[in-house]
This record gives sequence, structure tokens and C-alpha cells, in this order.
Amino acid sequence: MTTGAAPVTVIIPTLNEEDWLGDAIDSAFAAGAAEVIVADAASVDRTPRIAKAHGARLLLAERPRARQLNAAVQAAAHDNLIILHADTRLPAGAAEAVGKALQDVEFGGFRIAFIESSTRLRVAATLINLRTAMTKAPWGDQAQFIRRNALLRDGGFREMPFMEDYELAARMKGGRILPLTVRTSGRRFLRLGLFRTAAINWRIIVR
Repeated sequence: MTTGAAPVTVIIPTLNEEDWLGDAIDSAFAAGAAEVIVADAASVDRTPRIAKAHGARLLLAERPRARQLNAAVQAAAHDNLIILHADTRLPAGAAEAVGKALQDVEFGGFRIAFIESSTRLRVAATLINLRTAMTKAPWGDQAQFIRRNALLRDGGFREMPFMEDYELAARMKGGRILPLTVRTSGRRFLRLGLFRTAAINWRIIVR
């Protein structure tokens, strides 16, 4: 549980994330989350069992990810929310820091580092943190946090096929970036390459 700030619900949308989910849930509780909801879109692996075994509340929801998130937002026991990807780990003290931040702002995120050791990923993290410092618009792998009333007032997550995290960041504007760092997997960067991954993301955004 958090101390000195309102309690926080962590929401993790999943689809076949058995290799990553347990550590994400554990990091959320260790960071002080009062509740963890796994919003699962009919995984065919051990994801649902892992969610329950690690103490999360399992919620079955339809794809896309934005729809999973909207269902979990409505079901959450608390108004302060952190959206956590299954391959991302929250740092110690994250829930209390978010609870305090959301007393003053409506939206924000964290700095980022990658779990895997790679020079390319260190460069990517530096560029992402620089971009976020300038734009105040953290993306989904930076564990976006938000007050539920602010999200619902503006229509929730847009139920688009992907990039709902970017759309939310662009819509909310002026988020607070906490001086804490989440660790996330660089598997997409490692599989596709740094510049190809960035190019795909920005091509989608432009379209």
C-alpha cells in the first residue's frame, strides 16, 4: 500500500505475455500498488494463471489494447492509475510518487531504461528521455499515469488498433515526468533495429 498519498491501481494489458508478466506484477506491488489489474485479451498461454498466482486481479477483455485498458479503468478500485506494459518494471516508490504527483497534475510518466544490455538500447533510452523532457509526452513503455476522472472526462483511451498511448500523450499535453526510471524490454528494437523501429513508429504517427 502507498503511504502519504492516495492509493494507486496498476493496469497491465496482456496478450500471451507469460514470459514477462510475473515480474511486472511483482514490481508493481513492490512499488506500492494497492491493486494490480491484468486486462487479458484471451491469451492462449499461461498468462491468466500467472496473473492470479502473482496476486493480480484478472479481467477478461476484448482487443484492441485500448479496449482492454478502458475496461480495466472502469473496473479499477482507485482513481489514480498507472498503465504498465507486461515487459516493463516499476521502480521502488513509484506508486507513492504517482499518488503525490496526481494531486497537482492529471497525467505523466517516467524516465526509461532498457532491461537488456546493449549500446544501441542505451542510445535509444537517451533519445527517448531527451524527447520526453522536451515534449512532456511520455509514451506507453514509460508507464503513463493518469487520474481516472481526467481520462474519462476526455473519452477514455481511443479504441484504435495501436498507438493509443501516443494519442493519449498528445491529447493530454504537459505531463509530469517523474525523476524515477522504469526498466522495459528492448525486444522490438533488438529484433527490428533501432532506426527501423523508430521509423515504423513515426510513419504510423504521421499517417
